[in-house]
Formats: sequence, C-alpha cells, structure tokens
Amino acid sequence: MYRKVEDFIEDWTTSAEGTLNVFKAMTNDKLDQAIVEGHNTLGWLAWHLVGAAGAFGHFAGLQIPGPGRDQAMPTDVSEIVKAYEKAVRAYKTEAAKLTDEMLLEEISGFTGPIARGKFLRGLIDHQTHHRGQMTVLLRQAGLTVPGVMGPTKEMQ
Repeated sequence: MYRKVEDFIEDWTTSAEGTLNVFKAMTNDKLDQAIVEGHNTLGWLAWHLVGAAGAFGHFAGLQIPGPGRDQAMPTDVSEIVKAYEKAVRAYKTEAAKLTDEMLLEEISGFTGPIARGKFLRGLIDHQTHHRGQMTVLLRQAGLTVPGVMGPTKEMQ
C-alpha cells in the first residue's frame, strides 16, 4: 500500500518503463501469439494493460485516458505504444495532484471499498503479472525479450 505519493510515482515510472520496453519488443505479425490456441494473445494482453490503466485510474479518481470496452485492439504495435504512453504520462500528472492523505482514503474499487494507496499498488501488481506473461509469449514468438528487472538470456 502506498502512503506517499512520491513512492507511487517512482514505482509507476519504473514499472511503466519496463512495460513499455516489452510493448516495443512486439511486432505486428506476432500480436496473435498465444501460449496455446484460445488463450490470451500478446496483443490482447498489451491492449488489456492500456484499458486497465484507464479503468484503475477511473476508480482511483484520476483522469487517465483509456480505450472503451468496445474499442477494438489496434493491429499496429505503434498505436498500442502511443495509447500506453499517453496513460503513463497521465498517471504522473494526475498522481502529482494527490496528497499523501488521499492515499489513505477509501474508494470503491473493482471488488468493493479499498484504500486508494492499496488500489494503486494493485495497478502495478496487475501490470507486472501481465508483463510477465507477455515476456513468455515474446520468447515463444521468437522475439527478443528486453531486460525489465534484470538481464535476460538475450542480453548475456
């Protein structure tokens, strides 16, 4: 749980940078890569993270842009990257408007009442979870896996 706005912004910046590197490692022809048929694809996971950024922001009371539920996933990686970068910038701007006390306030989250600081921790945990899935799909697709939290096999 975050109790200091500056701690959230620092963690968000680091996490978003790693996620952006994973997004940029995707190629248009591999967006449909799934671990097995019928599972989430690389493109779906990336677009889900863009949408989730907007949804988490909405619940946290922040103005974060995100696609609507009916907006189709782009077929061009650069469009996904641009949408994600827009959300990343918005989080930095919007979070800077919060006070430390506001992180302790209870908000209505996805499953009920939750402290805003705990909810924002969930945003980063959710992103980390799906980013990990994406790195497996990158490797399965024969793409280079970027170092996010340390070097990868490709970097040795």
